[in-house]
Amino acid sequence: MQLTDFKALTFDCYGTLIDWETGMLKAYQDLIAKAGKTLTRDRVLETHARYEADQEARTPAMPYSELLGVVHSRVAQEWGVSTTAEENARFGGSVPDWPVFPDSAVALQYLKKYYKLVILSNVDRASFKGSNARLQVEFDYIFTAQDIGSYKPSQKNFDYMIERLTAHGIRKHEILHTAESLFHDHLPANKAGLASAWIHRRHAQQGFGATRPPDTMPHYDFKFTSMADMAHAHQQLMINFLQKVASLNQIPTKI
Repeated sequence: MQLTDFKALTFDCYGTLIDWETGMLKAYQDLIAKAGKTLTRDRVLETHARYEADQEARTPAMPYSELLGVVHSRVAQEWGVSTTAEENARFGGSVPDWPVFPDSAVALQYLKKYYKLVILSNVDRASFKGSNARLQVEFDYIFTAQDIGSYKPSQKNFDYMIERLTAHGIRKHEILHTAESLFHDHLPANKAGLASAWIHRRHAQQGFGATRPPDTMPHYDFKFTSMADMAHAHQQLMINFLQKVASLNQIPTKI
């Protein structure tokens, strides 16, 4: 199996293309100060992950910006402080401010030359619009939790995406699901029968950060530590192919 075997790259966005952990931590600073706590980066992220996954399962139809506000209030309660509706809404509205990973836009622009690019994200349409501007590429298809009515790791999200791509002539074996989260993406991608590429952004850190740990370690077909590495791997395949073609064209024809 090679990267060049696929027609479409389907992406998780937050944690893979957008640095949601940095954006989320910045958005939590007011609450941390209000609670008067000294908390490590991973402690904040792991607390958030626990409540976010639970809330997504409880309220699958709730738009992500609203859901984040509920999570913010639940985290505050655990930390022994109360929040206002305005504070919760401000946290929920922070998604468009979350920064892009430095390599994402350039890598996507390169990959766009060879693949259909697809978003499958646990987000609402308005929030993703702000992130999309940062990514500086036009995605061919965008499927959000708001469109589907559920959140990953629900199998419903993957079924929805596969059905719609199939309707546009892209078959399941031509899709490579590309994501950081083992919990939200790789396990359900395995169950859906999709090939997957792990963008292991947290390779230099311990734990799972803002995502829940997977129940079991999923299978993945490719592993990269950044989008830049993935784009470079594809580029190298193309160079090798062109060199092979050039070499074959230089072989003298026997008469």
